[in-house]
Amino acid sequence: MSAMDRSPWALEHCSIAMTMDAIGLRSSVLILREAFYGVTRFDDFVRFTQGAEANVAARLKHLTTLGLFTKHPYREHGKRTRDEYMLTDKGKDLMPVLLALMQWGDKYLQEGGTPVRVTERTTGDPVRIVARGSSGADLGVGDITIAVSGE
Repeated sequence: MSAMDRSPWALEHCSIAMTMDAIGLRSSVLILREAFYGVTRFDDFVRFTQGAEANVAARLKHLTTLGLFTKHPYREHGKRTRDEYMLTDKGKDLMPVLLALMQWGDKYLQEGGTPVRVTERTTGDPVRIVARGSSGADLGVGDITIAVSGE
């Protein structure tokens, strides 16, 4: 892959930069991780991310404003009404991103194996995130071309 001419392309139009601005904080990614693990309630987000309540509340508000979560009221018997947070389709579309981060961390940062296994529900086979071309072939960095759109 060679360096491309980026003069017609500005950083503020970079989808990677925009995504990192939106969800790049560690606390946001951990909240999304927990949502994929099935967590929906504020107290559980706090417990499992080990975040401060104020920080988790701010991140959930931000992620909800971005349209990654919707809030739904619930009430346990004898308690006040609270909200639970459900992933939207937009939020669910981040699944491959989080799985790719997990896969990379398992490969390069974990010693002694993976702490969590992700498997296909129907077969039990491991799930792997790969870049795949329309030919069906798995692609590496040397197999792709990156160009500014419209060129």
